[in-house]
Amino acid sequence: MQALTIVAGQADSLQVSDMPEPTPGPGELLVDGLAVGICGTDREMAAAEYGWAPPGEDRLIIGHESLGRVVQAPDDSGFSTGDLVVGVVRRPDPEPCGACAHGQFDMCRNGRYTERGIKELHGYASERWTVEPQYAVKLDPALSEVGVLMEPTTVVAKAWEQVEKIGARSWFEPRTALVTGAGPIGLLAALLGVQRGLEVHVLDRVTSGAKPALVADLGATYHHTDVQQVAKSLRPDVVIEATGVGSLIFDALATTGSYGITCLTGVSSPGRSLTIDAGSLNRDIVLENDAIVGSVNANLDHYHAAASALAAADHTWLQRMITRRVPLRDAETALAAQPDDVKVVLDLQRAD
Repeated sequence: MQALTIVAGQADSLQVSDMPEPTPGPGELLVDGLAVGICGTDREMAAAEYGWAPPGEDRLIIGHESLGRVVQAPDDSGFSTGDLVVGVVRRPDPEPCGACAHGQFDMCRNGRYTERGIKELHGYASERWTVEPQYAVKLDPALSEVGVLMEPTTVVAKAWEQVEKIGARSWFEPRTALVTGAGPIGLLAALLGVQRGLEVHVLDRVTSGAKPALVADLGATYHHTDVQQVAKSLRPDVVIEATGVGSLIFDALATTGSYGITCLTGVSSPGRSLTIDAGSLNRDIVLENDAIVGSVNANLDHYHAAASALAAADHTWLQRMITRRVPLRDAETALAAQPDDVKVVLDLQRAD
C-alpha cells in the first residue's frame, strides 16, 4: 500500500512509500484511510526536528489527524463495517504512570507514552491502517467530508475543559473570550467558545483571505490590530492562545480581566529571547488571581467531546476551513505552506 513516510531524524527524507499491508491484530479494526490533516508537527518531522520511528524500523508513517472507514471489525468491538472513525493519537506508557493508569495519557508523567505518526508508532497517512477499538472513536456519518478536523478539535476541547476546571475554583460565569491566532486551532477554539454562548473575539495578523470571513460567520469578531489594544478594551475572562508567539503571549497575559484564565496551546520556537517586566506581570497575576495553564494532546474524553462539537457545528463552515485537498501522491506540496492556507488535507483515496 502507499503511505507517507520519513526517516526519523533525517531531513529531506519525506516520500510516498510502498509499505506492507497492515494485518489486524486480535480484536483490532481494519480501516480504509480516507484523509489525514497536515499540521506544524508534520512539517517539523519532515525537517528532522522531531519524530521517532517504531523500534527496529527505518521509516515512520506520519499523519496523526486521521479519518477512515471501517473495512473489518470483530463482532464484539462495538464497530461495524462502514463506520466512520478516527484513531486516537497517544497511547499510555507501559508502566503505567498514575495519569496513564487513570486514562489520562495526555498528562503522562514520565514521557514514555507513544504516539501514532509521531513517536514510535506508525501513523494514519496510509491507504489502510489498523487500530484497537478502545482507541477508535466513531463519528456521525454526516462528518465524512470534515471529520479529519477531529484531532485538532480534541486539542481545543481539552483546552476549554482545563479553563472550566480552573474557573470552578470560584464563581465563574465567563462572558468574553479572546482567541489569539486564526489557524485551525484558533478557529476551532472560537467555535467551541461560541457553542458555549460566549462573546468570542479572534486576533490574527491577516486582513484578507478565508480567516476573517470564517470568524464573522461564526458570529465572532475578528481583529488584526495590536493585541494590547484589543485585550485592554475587552478585558477578556478567557484567553485561548494559539500562536506560540512570545511577545503576544505576554501581552495577552497582562490584559485579562480579574481572575482571568489564559490557556496556552501554541508551541513556541526555542532560542528566541524576549525582555519583559516580570515583576509587573507577576504582581498583576497575583493581585488579580489570574491563572495560566498549558494544554497539549487529548484523552478519550476529549475525543468524545470533540465528536459532539463537530456534529453540532455548521458542516458547511467546517468545510470552508479545509482550504486545500491534495492527493497522497502530491503530499510534498501539502507540506509546503501557502499564504492562504487554513487547513490542508491529504486525500488518501484520490488517484488524480
